[in-house]
Amino acid sequence: METSLRYGVDSKSLVIHAKEKFPLNSVTHLQSHAELDTRIGAPTYLCAMIRRYFPGQYASLAVGVQYYRRQKLWYNVRGKKAFPVTADESVNFHIKGKYDVDEKILEKKPRGAAEFTWNIMNVNSDQDMRLKVGYEVVEKVPYFQISENNWTLNVNSNGKWNAYVISLVYLIVAVGCTFGMSKQSSYDKRAMKKVCQAKWWKIVDK
Repeated sequence: METSLRYGVDSKSLVIHAKEKFPLNSVTHLQSHAELDTRIGAPTYLCAMIRRYFPGQYASLAVGVQYYRRQKLWYNVRGKKAFPVTADESVNFHIKGKYDVDEKILEKKPRGAAEFTWNIMNVNSDQDMRLKVGYEVVEKVPYFQISENNWTLNVNSNGKWNAYVISLVYLIVAVGCTFGMSKQSSYDKRAMKKVCQAKWWKIVDK
């Protein structure tokens, strides 16, 4: 399970976010999300979706349902396609879209964006980074993202921002990657390095 602590310019409290994937087959999985507001001590967001990948086309398609504490139930469909720009696929161009409808199918929320991403491997030992710049076509807002193994910062031209860091468990693993290698067995070193160097962004996964 991937967990993180999140906060943004519109936030009134720190949010704990959790995400888990349950493989259904080699190209399809069930993905779940949940958010817990630490101020009220209750979940404010729940989501479940089935996502299918098309590796040969660098694309994915998902359908799901979302629950918001104030907006109740929503259904959505989303898709994403990547176009590698460089031969090593470190730079990619993405187009993505999402369409939400409420439970009564009265309110609709379309979204779409185009973006470039640059994955920078081994900035430091066991540290990778990703830079993203894009444009949200419905709201007509440019945005920027910088990500590292342990944190992510999002900013747009309207002054909106949010940030999240991985939870304490993963921070302990990261610290172990940095300081604990010399004191571990060769097997433990390989296992720890595999965790630290996991390619957590995946071209069409975010």
